[in-house]
Amino acid sequence: MNINFINSFEKTVELNFNKIAVTHNAENIAFNELKAKAQALGCLIINKAEGAFNKPVAVLLPKEINAVIADLGILYSANVFMNLDVKTPRERLINILDLIKPSLIITSNKYKDIIENIDIKIILIDEIDFNNININYKELKARLDKIIDTDPMCIINTSGSTGTPKGVVLNHRSFFDFMACSGEKFNFNGTEIIGSLSPIVFDIFDFELCMLMLYGSRLILLDAFLASFPVKLLEALNLNKVNFIFWVPSIMVNIANMKLLEQVKLEYLKLIWFAGEVFPTKQFLYWYDNLFNAKFANLYGPIEITLDCTLYEINSRPPENEPLPIGKPYKNTDVLILNENNKICGAGEEGELCVRGTSLAMGYYNNPEKTLAAFTQNPLNKSYPELIYRTGDIVYTREDGNIMFKGRKDSLIKHMGYRIELCEIEHVIENDLKLVKYCCAVYNYNKKEIVLYYENNNNIISDKDFRIALKSVFPNYMIPNLFIHMEKLPQNTNGKIDRLALKNLAGNI
Repeated sequence: MNINFINSFEKTVELNFNKIAVTHNAENIAFNELKAKAQALGCLIINKAEGAFNKPVAVLLPKEINAVIADLGILYSANVFMNLDVKTPRERLINILDLIKPSLIITSNKYKDIIENIDIKIILIDEIDFNNININYKELKARLDKIIDTDPMCIINTSGSTGTPKGVVLNHRSFFDFMACSGEKFNFNGTEIIGSLSPIVFDIFDFELCMLMLYGSRLILLDAFLASFPVKLLEALNLNKVNFIFWVPSIMVNIANMKLLEQVKLEYLKLIWFAGEVFPTKQFLYWYDNLFNAKFANLYGPIEITLDCTLYEINSRPPENEPLPIGKPYKNTDVLILNENNKICGAGEEGELCVRGTSLAMGYYNNPEKTLAAFTQNPLNKSYPELIYRTGDIVYTREDGNIMFKGRKDSLIKHMGYRIELCEIEHVIENDLKLVKYCCAVYNYNKKEIVLYYENNNNIISDKDFRIALKSVFPNYMIPNLFIHMEKLPQNTNGKIDRLALKNLAGNI
């Protein structure tokens, strides 16, 4: 029985001792070396964090082999890894660290200045002499034996409405459940060579780590800059004989629009997953028609679900004029589509998608109020406690049972693969930066753009000045694409800013 992923990893290493586990550019690391370095780091973490158990340990590293060693080392120490983006503005990073309060941070000399004067212990991974660390195997085993499958495995930070991201807590059991269902359906067996393009702060990266630990799949770490050079990206897939990718659709759409699959034939790619945002059918069909021997799957699920809760296998060519379904519930996951009266919607009736089952996150770390608001009692069950997660996504079910995505219930969006609270953008602009009197951020789904409408006593701010100010507090993907000044923002009958009216206005730009 699988209890934690390190137990699975050790069995995998026995079967794949000298096999390459991770590749990054010209650097490789085999399974046996990866295990040895992770164990050594695990011992350092235990000593440095004074025996911390089941506590968050932050990783502030770019996507490289050392980041994989760090995550596995944290798991070996019987703690919880939390990957951070090295490009995150310092103020936002401090907000995360203040909320989560990790036992220590693993980083390198190149990035230590980002966390200068922060009162958290640090391990510089590039200064570790792995060959001269005495590994206490007995202590590592004793600590791992205490872990149970409902203990936390990782924390993923997602956008929050007050300017501080929420730390979603996911446990070993929920990952095991998703991996078992996926492995059964797609026959995973360790021959997978994964083209890993997602940032290490994405749950997709955590899935890829699980593929490595559980099945012995090989990870090809692809640098983020390759997304801006799609020909080089495709060539990297061929060079490394990548046969499986799990990407957000945005880069795939660019490749389709540029018709690059005719220029670079993907010789080895056999399985293609995508999730995180809508993949327009026209661009999807370009991939489908050019990779007719590959299998395609559209997955759906917010970060609060490990990893996704619905799946649509695309086994035949879909009509170009119809959107792709998000599919049917994953095995051992139940999806409830509820109307405003908390009743189950009939076929064709739109409602909010809610999820119940093992896949649910444990909640938000150090944030009980947000946890209670999002993870609520199943209104259909009056007999015993049972939590559901309310996604805020509006969907409906077709007659064939497949679920169709319609849009967001509130101001939470998916943009460039990242989940963003539009209210957070507004809160920071109005209250922290005090740039404008009132503002409202909406999303143009057709153009995939964030549009900011603002009211500022007729004082118009240039787009350049807006972007300079926001770059100090937001990552690039959260900075609005358009800034539109209005003498007065529209209001609804309750005297609040009419977000729907602005959303409709943005849709006509």
